[in-house]
Amino acid sequence: MADTRIHSQRGTDRPSGANPGRAYQAIGQAACEGGGEARSVCDPPVYDLAIIGGGINGVGIARDAAGRGLSVYLCEAGDLGGATSSASTKLAHGGLRYLEQYAFKLVRASLRERDILLATAPHIVWPLRFVLPQGRGQRPAWMIRLGLFLYDRLGGRRSLPGARALDLRRDAAGGPLKAGLGRAFAYWDGWAEDNRLAVLTARDAADRGATIAPRTRCTAAVRDGRLWRLWVTDVASEGVGGAARGEPGGRVGAGVSDRGAAGPMVRARALVNAAGPWAGQVLERVLGRPGAAPLRLVKGSHIVTRRLFDHDSAYLFQNDDGRVVFAIPYEGEFTLIGTTDQDVGADMGTPQASAAEIGYLCAAVSGYFRQPVTPDQVVWSYAGVRPLYAEAAETAGTAASASRDYALDLEAPAGAPPLLTVYGGKLTGYRHLAETALDRLATAMAIPGGRWTHAACLPGGDLGTDFERWAAAFAARHPWLDPALARRLARAYGSRADRIVAGAAAMADLGRHFGTGLYEAELAYAVAWEWVRSADDFLWRRTKLGLRLSPAAARDVAHWIAAHRPAAPDRVPAASDAP
Repeated sequence: MADTRIHSQRGTDRPSGANPGRAYQAIGQAACEGGGEARSVCDPPVYDLAIIGGGINGVGIARDAAGRGLSVYLCEAGDLGGATSSASTKLAHGGLRYLEQYAFKLVRASLRERDILLATAPHIVWPLRFVLPQGRGQRPAWMIRLGLFLYDRLGGRRSLPGARALDLRRDAAGGPLKAGLGRAFAYWDGWAEDNRLAVLTARDAADRGATIAPRTRCTAAVRDGRLWRLWVTDVASEGVGGAARGEPGGRVGAGVSDRGAAGPMVRARALVNAAGPWAGQVLERVLGRPGAAPLRLVKGSHIVTRRLFDHDSAYLFQNDDGRVVFAIPYEGEFTLIGTTDQDVGADMGTPQASAAEIGYLCAAVSGYFRQPVTPDQVVWSYAGVRPLYAEAAETAGTAASASRDYALDLEAPAGAPPLLTVYGGKLTGYRHLAETALDRLATAMAIPGGRWTHAACLPGGDLGTDFERWAAAFAARHPWLDPALARRLARAYGSRADRIVAGAAAMADLGRHFGTGLYEAELAYAVAWEWVRSADDFLWRRTKLGLRLSPAAARDVAHWIAAHRPAAPDRVPAASDAP
């Protein structure tokens, strides 16, 4: 599935604001506490693994490594999962359209990973039916039928219903569609709450001992003997208040053009560059390694409208240009439409959906719905940049046809600490990517333990095989909870929802009500356990309550978080030397 080349050269639960990491048990701390002849300024701790980038791949590697017994330090310049990992179409899927590219290994692996997510994170990943209407001038029915046949079987065991033909004149999915669309196909895939997937993966890593440091930028990294030395800085101290809605959380820029050595330092036996779209910038600006990264940067934009149909199925529409566009039920009252594929440069700035992209998506779905969708119906839009792995010779085709596979580039000089750079990857396949990354690193360093994440639930996911039964039991345990709130808490937090309402016996016990079912108790949990440091972190990434809250209520949320967030981010000992 993945390109995993190696370059050889000669030569425990605790809140998110208090993650000291197991490395503080190392000899550096012993020297600090020993007094006597110890050095006046202590060495920073030595971690087994340092990771730059807190998107889905970075936190996945951190979780896997921590679970194998490694001490882990992860820094992220913005919010965890705050860039590409919160700007997806929010699907856990194999990628039906990738069959046209003959990417059978990628689809098979992704379908297996989809099933693992459905089993280990059932509160945030769940089955969703997709309806693919068949119109004139599109892919022939036999091709779609064959593709769906393969799709159902490539993943091995069948955890979801099989594909079938639909009569849109009789199925509820035909109601919102134009007359003349009588035939369709239906198949099943998975929906995924993308940012929550990233944050809960980070939460599990922290619970297993990893130090997770969001809003902490790595400004320089150098090899020093058998260790890496990394200089990090608090992003807030740079005058950057953290990633706002749509801001690239993994951004390396913000005025950092030279490799700086100011600020605290960490040391590690191995380094992973998992900066996603900014992996090339990390190589150049942080590691001092100029050269083009094998990445094709593609912006994908989405729009959100008020609900366009009353049933719970999603649509997959074939567009005239050969692309496909999804229309998906979203947050109960809305419809999510996406995505686009637009090449962007390395200095991508803050991705935003352009007027042309919004118009394109409206026109694409208007070709199917009885009632046209117009740009003035858009209540929210977002965009993210996908780092697609591509060698120089593979950038000539369309962005939509570019591979969604990944590559792991391991540089392991003799006698020096290894560097692993991650290129590409899909949200669905992040767990397998992380597992493969640890296997690669094991060729260059000692890694205890074996593969384990395939059978381990993410936080809140230990619900058994029936989410609906668990959600009903949760509501029954707390009969005083508003039913809509009970449902939302169960979906977002799974079994950890009990922690939010612990000790409460009435709605008033949840504290201040900000509107639309948001209470102080939930905010307190998010600040303590999910690294929420701004209103955008909570309203637009951990949840989508920003779609419902009034501007005044959103300001109240921002003021509450500012008053209750930790005074300082996770810290590491200050460095006394520089590269």
